[in-house]
Amino acid sequence: MFDSLSDRLGGVFDKLRGRGALKEQDVRDAMREVRIALLEADVALPVVRRFVDQVTEKAVGQEVLRSVTPGQQVVKIVNDALIETLGGETTPELDLNANPPVVIMMVGLQGSGKTTSTAKIAKLLKEKHGKKAMMASLDVNRPAAQEQLKVLGEQVGVATLPIIPGQQPTEIATRALQSAKLQAFDVLLLDTAGRLHVDQQLMDEMKAVSAISAPRETLLVVDSLTGQDAVNVAQSFSGQVDLTGVVLTRMDGDARGGAALSMRAVTGKPIKFAGTGEKLDAIEVFHPSRVANRILGMGDIVSIVERAAETIKIEDAEALAKRMEQGKFDMNDLRMQLKQMQSMGGLGALAGMMPGMKKAKAAMQASGMDERVLLRMDAIIGSMTIKERANPALLNAKRKIRVANGSGTQVQDVNKLLKMHMEMSKAMKQIKKMGGLKGLAAMFGKGGLDAAMPGLGGAMGGAGGIPDLSKFGKK
Repeated sequence: MFDSLSDRLGGVFDKLRGRGALKEQDVRDAMREVRIALLEADVALPVVRRFVDQVTEKAVGQEVLRSVTPGQQVVKIVNDALIETLGGETTPELDLNANPPVVIMMVGLQGSGKTTSTAKIAKLLKEKHGKKAMMASLDVNRPAAQEQLKVLGEQVGVATLPIIPGQQPTEIATRALQSAKLQAFDVLLLDTAGRLHVDQQLMDEMKAVSAISAPRETLLVVDSLTGQDAVNVAQSFSGQVDLTGVVLTRMDGDARGGAALSMRAVTGKPIKFAGTGEKLDAIEVFHPSRVANRILGMGDIVSIVERAAETIKIEDAEALAKRMEQGKFDMNDLRMQLKQMQSMGGLGALAGMMPGMKKAKAAMQASGMDERVLLRMDAIIGSMTIKERANPALLNAKRKIRVANGSGTQVQDVNKLLKMHMEMSKAMKQIKKMGGLKGLAAMFGKGGLDAAMPGLGGAMGGAGGIPDLSKFGKK
């Protein structure tokens, strides 16, 4: 989502880092460019002014300008200011500390993704918090809105309140509360009606529902692609309803990011969740520090580790680690790694979270590479025989033609995959010579991989063991 902002800020900071010493004017010139980048990203003007003034005041201090690495110091100051703007170091969580059923009321305009977000949060509460949740649709205006929530409930395995035609929102809320109490549900999520714009009728309806259900959390769902309009909507709602947090949808889009950067500063309400895709598991708890790191191209290793823990089977990881210890790495192992990358969101999602991978991602796009490259590579390995996968050296010219025809690719694609496998296999053998994974871990404290083993970083793709795919798919 923050690609354009991230690229602009990256260019500014590359100039600062490239200089041995900084003058006050250098910092002020850089801050002017930061101001322009934030305004272009559709960040609210008062937020931009406050942000730039705060950063400039700290960055032109003697401690920074006279330090050994002034450029890095300025980046750190900007990073700290971004974290503060996005909500601070603490990650806001749902307040479920109340007598069950804890009521969560979802509010927002029509088309913001409110119903889908309700189902996503219910799924999250069920799977990650072990809560017994129920959902109820109070939207009697939009055709089939209640049926939509019922279908989503079936998909995520969460109960929904049975539909009784003709009931009003307040009646549905009363029935939902009684039903949740009788069936001992931990959490009740109320999906309220939306409108195309904020009006008094909508606000009165929400106040009436709130008075009946006494929600512990009132979450405003806004579409991040609408930029400053999202912030204006949030201001309108917060003036009428006692909001406890914001859910930003479509954070995976190509928006400029202004809504996320302005929301907390303008409304005073924390962003609690970010919708990152159409699938019902595509929702993340909003971590201000991780988002700030992504904006500045520092990566988000913690999120990668969490995503890996959710998607990669422990036994598969242990089996691969064992083979690495022995210096073994065949096509089956490579295929397992490619599948793990797919299940973690594909190349684009991973590149956005890797430190310094922004430029690699741009290079991949420039070479015409896309997400389908993983599928093509999997198809090539799938066209090999069991013996060929275990021993790729068997693949002579005739066999390569058969594999290429079977996978719908070119022989040169097969050759590129074999070359990538050979480089990774060499890397595994080097790891074995160094004393296995324990020896490798020790090297991180002694100047990193490149200092310990020149060339290994390239063989491993330069990103924590992820294969180097930059040459695959080029003609």
